[in-house]
Amino acid sequence: MDRPIRALLLAAGLGTRLRPLTFNIPKCLVEINEKTLLNYWIDNLEDINVEKILINTHYLAEKVNQFLDNQYSKKTNIERFHENKLMGTAGTLIANYNFFLNSTGILIHSDNFTNMRLFDLLKAHFNRPKGSLITMLTFTTSNPRSCGIVELDKDNIVLRFHEKVKNPPGNTANGAIYVFENEFLEWLIKNHPHAKDFSNDVLPFLTGKIFTYHTKMPYIDIGTPKRLKEARSIKIDRV
Repeated sequence: MDRPIRALLLAAGLGTRLRPLTFNIPKCLVEINEKTLLNYWIDNLEDINVEKILINTHYLAEKVNQFLDNQYSKKTNIERFHENKLMGTAGTLIANYNFFLNSTGILIHSDNFTNMRLFDLLKAHFNRPKGSLITMLTFTTSNPRSCGIVELDKDNIVLRFHEKVKNPPGNTANGAIYVFENEFLEWLIKNHPHAKDFSNDVLPFLTGKIFTYHTKMPYIDIGTPKRLKEARSIKIDRV
């Protein structure tokens, strides 16, 4: 892990499924056991000695900025990227191409809750098979219909995606955390410079080039009241 590590935390979403809770609180600042989602992710990134973190803002951006100013003004190198109009998960990444130059990049959807160690994902990425452009986190879901399900070959390379289908062929789900090098960004800019959504506009064109690392830790999208309640009801310890 000689290259510097830089991360983009996607935190600009509207959180519509969590209303009325998110009428006054951005989803990234929702608390689980008295700790916000951004706290969990920033702490996790600090554990791997991340060089810089970029957080995109949009909805209730002033509250996100206030939170960062109060808790991370000095000890962590955090930059912010405000979007007057949401650019989409791939659009934000493309707009910040220069942020990742000469570094290993991590793209994280910050509305997921886990205590999985990012170090293990990075280790898998640095040992990925030749020809893999990115490394993607996967987890086992109890509700495959609500997730993006992946089919893998014997080397844990993605063969097919099944995005929220009625009869998914398994329960191995995309965890929406991706590790990549500049080679991937160059491919993205060259082939899909106007991509907006990472899952729909990028991933389908990468089948056969995505290595996966599977976590055994609980992994929860807190996007609905039911899922948030589930996250708050369990204790997640690192292994």
